[in-house]
Amino acid sequence: MKLNTLVKSSLLAPMGLAALVSAAPASADQEYLLTITRPGQLHVIDMATNAVARSCDIPGAFGTGSIALAPNGRTAYVLSNMTEDVYGISIESCDINFHAAQSQGNVRVKSVQSITVSTDGTELYTVQNPVRQLPDRFEILEPKLAVYRIADGMGAKPVRSFPVERRITKIAATETGEVILGGADVTAINPRTGAVRMVTALQSWDRGPLWAPPDAFAMHSQGEQSNEYIMPYATARFEDESMNMETAQWWWGMSRVNLKTGEAERMETVPFEFIVFNFVTDPRDSNILYGSFNTLSKHDLSKHETVAVRDMEHTYYNLNISADGKTLYVGGTSSDISIHDSDTLEKTGSIQLSGDMTTSDLRIATIRD
Repeated sequence: MKLNTLVKSSLLAPMGLAALVSAAPASADQEYLLTITRPGQLHVIDMATNAVARSCDIPGAFGTGSIALAPNGRTAYVLSNMTEDVYGISIESCDINFHAAQSQGNVRVKSVQSITVSTDGTELYTVQNPVRQLPDRFEILEPKLAVYRIADGMGAKPVRSFPVERRITKIAATETGEVILGGADVTAINPRTGAVRMVTALQSWDRGPLWAPPDAFAMHSQGEQSNEYIMPYATARFEDESMNMETAQWWWGMSRVNLKTGEAERMETVPFEFIVFNFVTDPRDSNILYGSFNTLSKHDLSKHETVAVRDMEHTYYNLNISADGKTLYVGGTSSDISIHDSDTLEKTGSIQLSGDMTTSDLRIATIRD
């Protein structure tokens, strides 16, 4: 495979690795599958029946479909208005209880996927990419992490902000009070002091000339069932310093962060055989990963093997899994969510939505009464 081909492909991919998460027992908790479709609706799907319970209108033009969940599962925070505004929407009533307009005056602010909520549910974080629009030019301003107080509700303004690196997309809050930032490397920021630490070096790793720089995929972060954050990447190990692409070993790898501890592991996982757009861990076994794109795949990290592959009817960018680990939901791209048995990957059903999901997240909200 040519390097250029791999690099382009790996921009559309993810993958997995070792062990961090413990089994999640089945429970009577209510699980809802959430996604967004064009032109602007948040769909709440009851996972007990796989029926759409309600569809909530989202103000503003479609953004990217990025969703962050309140810890109690009752509110979904979404990026809208071409990724400039954040809305908090009750998944039980569709009432809007939070709104932050990030653009002000002649400064246009975009957030690329980056939205998350603190684990105590009091603060919302997003990485802002501001541009000042002047009469004769655009002035690119420095990106920053903006902190909002959720209790401020409608018309919320940032209460703190800190400079961050460029290229940050998906982010996640840890139980230790940090925010994981997925960019060229995986870093973590203290949202009270602005202190940043390296979590996993990727573009800045130094593994010698026999390893190609990793190409990370930073689109979706949906590890709520295993309390983790996955940054997949593709890389190659050359036979010698001639760096022959034809004889190199091509690998998927990933940096996986335990959101309980903030600790991470990075490793090559399975050979790069096909494109995967998103990965999710089986909550029963952290060595088992599932991936989706043109295929639905199952991978055993302990053996560095892909153990099952199923061709899909069309491309699906995204997938998630039930808390008991038995059911996979594969969505994104089009207007249908495909349902599969996680043991066999056999299709067991589908959910038709009113519009296409394109790049939207596929998140699972759990309400514990």
